[in-house]
Amino acid sequence: MTKPLYLSKLQLKAELDRCLNCPSKPCMSACPVSCNPQEFIQAAKKGNFAEAVEAITRTNPMGQTCGLICPDKFCMKACTRSHIDFAIQIPKVQATILEQTRQKTPATIQVTTRRHPLAAVIGAGPAGIAAAAEWTRLGGSVTLFEAKDRIGGALNMIPKTRLPHEVIEKDWLFLKNRPYIELRLKTPIHAPENLLNQNYDAVIVATGEPLCQKLNIPGEEWCLSYMDYLSDPSAYPAKGKVAVIGGGNVAADCALTAKSLGAQHVDMFVRRRLADMKISKSECLMLIDRFVNISALTSPVSILREEKYLTLTVRKNQYIDNVLTPLTETDTPLKGFDLVIRAIGSHSSEKKICERLIYAGDCKTGGSTIVEALASGQKAAYNLFHQLFKRKSPNVRR
Repeated sequence: MTKPLYLSKLQLKAELDRCLNCPSKPCMSACPVSCNPQEFIQAAKKGNFAEAVEAITRTNPMGQTCGLICPDKFCMKACTRSHIDFAIQIPKVQATILEQTRQKTPATIQVTTRRHPLAAVIGAGPAGIAAAAEWTRLGGSVTLFEAKDRIGGALNMIPKTRLPHEVIEKDWLFLKNRPYIELRLKTPIHAPENLLNQNYDAVIVATGEPLCQKLNIPGEEWCLSYMDYLSDPSAYPAKGKVAVIGGGNVAADCALTAKSLGAQHVDMFVRRRLADMKISKSECLMLIDRFVNISALTSPVSILREEKYLTLTVRKNQYIDNVLTPLTETDTPLKGFDLVIRAIGSHSSEKKICERLIYAGDCKTGGSTIVEALASGQKAAYNLFHQLFKRKSPNVRR
């Protein structure tokens, strides 16, 4: 059974009432974009939802999306209530407040005015959207280039049960200063530095990590990348057994998606220990709830195609003197898989070093959470703006 995305009115009130209004604001200090939960919770408690929305969106241009998928290792981990009973569901409170106040879609806004400096932002994922929002906050205009036919970037690979695409669109529609952002979909940019010769004062590259990491094992050609799978999971039906190689958020999404589409048996193979898996507690509980089998300290050795099924051979690992070491003579062939999905990470292409060009998000820092990508985009835009133009900007907060 799919859990509701938002809190009910009673649940929201209960969570708001649990806030201790801590003067030290540990939740804000833990947030990569410095969102202030104490402020928006206190406003919502008084019934002033407009003020709560202003507090959320002041530093977070994708507050509703963030609220649905932000992990519990930031504000919730820092929440004082976690030392008393359990943390307030701050992200879900945030998403619920925005959903309740965004029932009406704003009118479509056309770009009518260009302000200088003009920046080109490449990639309409979280980092790109945050960079565009920050650049316009500082007083400029942006052309936002996106190679695909919709915004969101890697967010579009998250299962719709966790993040419907309309939520991403809703954050975009309510974005501040959107009249100064021109969005160009289906417009790939292969040489970002060339835009500097096309009347752009600056270029911010936020293309994420479009290249999947490889396993480098025999038979890898029979393996499906997580990008291909999550981009269109219905194209790869599997009612029997599915293997997912990897132990992060994307691997968990692959496993849960396969289960939701009818796979009877899903195995995750994780190279390190269960404790090393980079997933939230809620994701871990979802995997357990859906009967996903997790084999820790296990690495793939080879993939073999036998008639219509795949055989995945795995090898056990152990830590010797704190070094992960393969165990010899532990190779085990596992037969009968319909799909083997690799989800061990991704990387970006080679970066160009160029004046007036800067990188942001996963293509700069590697894989990260949505809120870390947003923070990276904001920081890149802020730093480049002041580096190039050395202007005083409104509401400087860094």
